[in-house]
Amino acid sequence: MIYNILLIMYFVGCLFGLWFVFKKAGVKPWLSLIPIYNIVVWIKVCNKSWKWYIYFLLPAVNIFTFLLMVTETAKVFHRYNFFEQTFAVIFPWCYLPILGLSKMEYHDPRKEEAHKVSELRDWLDALAFALVAAVIIRGMIVEFYNIPSSSMEKSLLTGDYLMVSKLAYGPRMAMTPLSFPLVHNVLPFSGGQHESYLKWIKRPYHRYPGLGKVERMDAVVFNYPDGDTMCTAWQSNMSYHDLVREMGRENVLNAKRLPVGNQMVENHIRVRPVDKRENFVKRCIGLPGEDLEIVNQTVYINGKALPFPTESQHTYNVTFTPGLNVRRILDNVGVSNEDYENALGIMMFTGLPSYQLPLTEQMAVQLQSRPDVVSVEKVIHPADEDDRPLFPHADGYNWTLDNFGPIHIPAKGETVNLTLENLPLYQRVIEVFEGNTLEVRQGKIFINGEETTTYTFKMDYYWMMGDNRHNSADSRYWGFVPEDHIVGKARMVVFSWDKDHRKPRLNRIFLNASKW
Repeated sequence: MIYNILLIMYFVGCLFGLWFVFKKAGVKPWLSLIPIYNIVVWIKVCNKSWKWYIYFLLPAVNIFTFLLMVTETAKVFHRYNFFEQTFAVIFPWCYLPILGLSKMEYHDPRKEEAHKVSELRDWLDALAFALVAAVIIRGMIVEFYNIPSSSMEKSLLTGDYLMVSKLAYGPRMAMTPLSFPLVHNVLPFSGGQHESYLKWIKRPYHRYPGLGKVERMDAVVFNYPDGDTMCTAWQSNMSYHDLVREMGRENVLNAKRLPVGNQMVENHIRVRPVDKRENFVKRCIGLPGEDLEIVNQTVYINGKALPFPTESQHTYNVTFTPGLNVRRILDNVGVSNEDYENALGIMMFTGLPSYQLPLTEQMAVQLQSRPDVVSVEKVIHPADEDDRPLFPHADGYNWTLDNFGPIHIPAKGETVNLTLENLPLYQRVIEVFEGNTLEVRQGKIFINGEETTTYTFKMDYYWMMGDNRHNSADSRYWGFVPEDHIVGKARMVVFSWDKDHRKPRLNRIFLNASKW
């Protein structure tokens, strides 16, 4: 509710201010209330050229133009102070009424010489406009992300730079507004050890209406659901909760340094708000209210099998004739250096003669057709081969990456019967995501101190999985993704860098990132 009130205040404040600005400029004030035409009149009041009409029609550019118009309005009242104009850009809904209601006089710019400023001031003005507009665009319209891992290959590749639409599902208001601009959760050059935000102000979750809703097979960017508490040594590479299950809570809390690879890295425990948790990109597989099950790698929704994404990968054991240049062969079919080196490591550890590689079905067929390849066999993961515990991390759920569920995905307003058997599936939803206290006493479930056998969900939830099915930290490890964690929809690959060959992937530029 408060967000809608603030939005109304923003628009009403600007229109209210323009009413009196127009009146001082000798223009009929009621023209400020006519949509679109009020912009035409405003541009004339500030004596700007016809090009400004076009600027207002261009998405994203019109945000810059609006902010510039506020400062141009300040100038026709002879308000040239840099800090005052910065205030005008940040709080136009306050500043325009101040101009209109104060004793400051309007000066027709057509009758006066242009006010000259120093080169330094020009730069300061440009930086202020760019920063404010970039923050608005990044928070409300579009943001750019880099794909750091292979969890979505071969649909989205390591080194892809994505344009992510915030409008697709509706802009989510910042829950932690006091933060260093244009960075996510840690300060630059701090080695990931210093947070970039303050928790003095925390705002409830709110999302404005968007162009659509999350749909099945969308490539979705969201905040890491297991990242509410994290160890700075590992960041999102291994969650705090996994470390606790592996090492014990006290050992993790007291560890000043933690092993990461072959090094001991300085460690701090951080509790992060929703919008400052790490960003992940996965494909939405299950929607609110649906039943999901994975049987021998095939996903079933409400009993119906889903097709695999065209470029999805699974693990295969590939055996070659001895004496070949295996690296060159694999490079020709699209296997990355990282995957090849991981396969070598597994061979050395297991002593087996085959390479364990993530491949698409097309890559597997291509390798199988070669006369120097002995065999290509798809791997089905048994329970004892999963190196990390899977959701819901409880006894009685002997699920694997390839045989998982059945599980029901919660929907807003839906009521579920709670038992001691299914409680592990929904405990984190009830306690962490929806902010309740939960206890089990003498075999009975208590929520917020009251005994209950049911629970009604407050939000929608989603099931996200990577296209690289055997190399993806996804919902099979940490469960449901709440709606308040959704950031936006991956729309387009704007650039792609192939680190193996040290060159751009020109064929991927402007590729539709949501296509599967």
